[in-house]
Amino acid sequence: MAGHSKWANIQHRKGRQDAARSKLFSKLSKEITVAAKMGDPDPEKNPRLRLAVKAARSQSMPKDVIDRAIKKSQAGDAADYTEIRYEGYGPNGIAIIVEALTDNINRTASNVRSYFTKSGGNLGTTGSVSFMFDRVGEITYGPEAGDADTVMMAAIEAGADDVESDDEGHWIYCGDTSLNEVSEALEGELGEAKEAKLIWKPQSRTNVDLETAQKLMRLIDTLEEASSGWWRRALIS
Repeated sequence: MAGHSKWANIQHRKGRQDAARSKLFSKLSKEITVAAKMGDPDPEKNPRLRLAVKAARSQSMPKDVIDRAIKKSQAGDAADYTEIRYEGYGPNGIAIIVEALTDNINRTASNVRSYFTKSGGNLGTTGSVSFMFDRVGEITYGPEAGDADTVMMAAIEAGADDVESDDEGHWIYCGDTSLNEVSEALEGELGEAKEAKLIWKPQSRTNVDLETAQKLMRLIDTLEEASSGWWRRALIS
């Protein structure tokens, strides 16, 4: 019975991991399709698509899945998605930005507003919190890329603006319009990055107590669970 219980636990855990992986691949595929549809289907001629493909590869997405996502952008039945940003305050007035790609703006707006309200926060208007963030490119490397000084020198040579390093890795920041160029320059020095993306970087951070942190994580989890129909990124100050 103990062995059967262990097997059941392993199967249950694997099932959750497979479901999470499937949802992640769905989001990444959607970003690839949208990027290809909005620009050139050739990643070499489309910086946004190139970054989307790089993000997919960093998550070990198979090449055939990536290729299908690009080809889907050229199909006549490909859904039209709109990029939209929501801004508001979560529990204890923590500033939050949510970015979405949606094929139904009204439904998504209603859902996001409901999630904020249920968490004890409130959705604001465009610009209500984004002034507390900087739009930048973020390039992530693991600790194996080198020590802090090595990564710092490579980042300076590549034209980056800032670097944060700790035992878990390195985070390199650059202007939002230079992400592709800096990422490619770093790749020549440090190898392929774990991730390269545009983010809203908070200008300051707020320490929260355990109860507030738990409420925030529940809000983020709710947004994650609801994001099967739209790709979102939530950023917190």
